[in-house]
Amino acid sequence: MTNLTRSLLLIRTLFLTLVLTLTLGCQGGIQNSPGTSGPEIIPYPDPSLSPTERARALLSIMTLEEKIGQMTQIERVYLQDGSPIAQFHLGSVLSGGGSTPNPNTPAGWADMIDEYQDQALSTRLRIPLLYGTDAVHGHNNLMGATIFPHNIGLGATGNPQLVEEIARITAIEATATGIHWTFAPSISVPQNIRWGRTYEGYSEDPELTALLGAAAVRGYQGQDISAPDRLIATAKHFLGDGGTTEGIDQGDTQVSFETLRTLHARPYIDAIEAGVKTIMVSFNSWNGIKLHGSRELITDLLRGELGFDGLILSDWGAVKQLPGNEKDQIEKAILAGIDMVMVPDDFRGFTRSLIDLVNQGRVPMERIDDAVFWILRLKFALGLFESPMVDRSQAETIGSPDHRAVARQAVRESLVVLKNNGVLPIGDSVQHIHVIGTKANDIGVQSGGWTITWQGRRGTITAGTTILEGMQSLATDRGITLSSGRTIPENTDLVLLVVGELPYAEFEGDTDEPRLKTDDVEFHRIARESNKPIATVIISGRPLIITEEIEHWDGLVAAWLPGTEGDGVAEILFGVYEPTGRLSFTWPRSMKFYELDEAEILFPLGFGL
Repeated sequence: MTNLTRSLLLIRTLFLTLVLTLTLGCQGGIQNSPGTSGPEIIPYPDPSLSPTERARALLSIMTLEEKIGQMTQIERVYLQDGSPIAQFHLGSVLSGGGSTPNPNTPAGWADMIDEYQDQALSTRLRIPLLYGTDAVHGHNNLMGATIFPHNIGLGATGNPQLVEEIARITAIEATATGIHWTFAPSISVPQNIRWGRTYEGYSEDPELTALLGAAAVRGYQGQDISAPDRLIATAKHFLGDGGTTEGIDQGDTQVSFETLRTLHARPYIDAIEAGVKTIMVSFNSWNGIKLHGSRELITDLLRGELGFDGLILSDWGAVKQLPGNEKDQIEKAILAGIDMVMVPDDFRGFTRSLIDLVNQGRVPMERIDDAVFWILRLKFALGLFESPMVDRSQAETIGSPDHRAVARQAVRESLVVLKNNGVLPIGDSVQHIHVIGTKANDIGVQSGGWTITWQGRRGTITAGTTILEGMQSLATDRGITLSSGRTIPENTDLVLLVVGELPYAEFEGDTDEPRLKTDDVEFHRIARESNKPIATVIISGRPLIITEEIEHWDGLVAAWLPGTEGDGVAEILFGVYEPTGRLSFTWPRSMKFYELDEAEILFPLGFGL
């Protein structure tokens, strides 16, 4: 842009600002609510102007209270009747894991978000809300939505086109219910499977993570973020969340700046090049310094060196983990470079404290204006001012056969065959298969955490097909008898053992040594003592330590957390599709591997039969 062009743009913006200021001044600065009598005042520029121009002009006529409100994001459960949105000029509301309207239907979501939007539009400036949620493997808070494999499974596909298509479908299903913003993709680079969020990462390899993370960003946001079926993407969690000592969630990443830059920051380069609109800061520390207070990493590295020009968001209540009292914590976070704070509860205390900090000169107005600019520019780019209410036209596609077909293909490509002594695929010589293990027939288990509820749970939590149901369908087509239960019949030709982890999410999933638990150990014993060939399917959010058990298995398939389309697992087992999945994480023999003992590798990164 030439200096002349910059000057013309500046003059244009200043002129529009002057007109708006005079207009508001003549009207007493009051915006008529929709449906009331009197002249309609539009306190923001012509939509033909750029989002940057519009944001600058609107920012110039905002009060301090209105600005601070835009920087505040709260969880819906703390809204009560929704009136705090208007009272505090709130900029964003979110649904955390399991935070859903009643009824939990597309219409229930859309009605709720429209009611919140009505509150935002009743204010003087009529600045619309952004509504966000963790749609991390589909619109996973919504009953009946398509639930895709978690990222660890998508990492095993190595297929960026598939990942982009999954994100595109997620955007369609989420926006049809009123969601504007997903806190995804996670582009963590997990380095220790003790971490309970390992499955949220695509790979321990930063290059593969960069490739797939950028694909997800393109899928969510598309070519035009203002299109009604596009979602704002969030690259998270900046920075080093996958590298904490011992894999402790929200722990300390004790590495050099060079390692932090080349390993953990590597995927952010591609995400930024792909146009990601928001980045979420991480709970973890770097060498003892909490990320939410690190100007060196947020402003100098992310804004400066990496050139990110979007909105920077805090994580859930993470500002409260900084040292000092409430004002000290907020001051440090805002000065570090955070633009919007996921409070998520005490919005009264947060807004009051930040207003005081500005009035006391501890947080300069320039920093507030900078933060609010990024927020407003994003809202203008999204087209939210022109179309603030929910577009429900795509609601019938939620959980549709076409969307589930893509999810099933993702399951097929994500499975990794780790061992096969001639039992896979299941051939014509097999006439009776016995399935053992309660996880074979459980949508909740195969979907994992962040599904309908935050931590996930067992049972029929949403619509889909279990692995057992998929097996039954294919067995029937082939004239094969399929049985299940703890007692294995004598005429069994093949035992299919399905074991793995129960659902979990952040920090609840941390473990010192991920192994099969008591019930699965018992199912393994029963299968082994039957003296029948055993093919094992492991459902898990990470590699498990199976060094003793694998000796007794004739076949082994890592199915990760496949989501609602369990028939994709059955199709690989029966040879309907050839397996193509490759490990995106090293599979260790024991946890000594994380003491840099290379002899403790059971299957290397990239392995797959």
